[in-house]
Amino acid sequence: MDPFIAVLTIFVLAMIVGFEVITKVPPILHTPLMSGSNAISGITIIGSIIAAGAKYTTLASILGVIAVTFATINVVGGFLVTHRMLEMFQKPKSDQKEKKS
Repeated sequence: MDPFIAVLTIFVLAMIVGFEVITKVPPILHTPLMSGSNAISGITIIGSIIAAGAKYTTLASILGVIAVTFATINVVGGFLVTHRMLEMFQKPKSDQKEKKS
């Protein structure tokens, strides 16, 4: 089997599984799922660093650097969104001060 066909098959199957998982998760579990996805994106960063440093070809190194950049944006953005969502579940600080006094 051609390696491109195998990789394309894995990519399409991953897209289908990801879509099915995201659509079946209840809204209350989206924040923990996003946190888990951020951890998985850390694996993507490691893989892209390895791809960038392998020096197979110049194109592979350039694509590896691009992958590192996008994976880093994904991780940082994911953590920022998760942090913002967690803040939405906290009570306002004025309510917390009134309860203490």
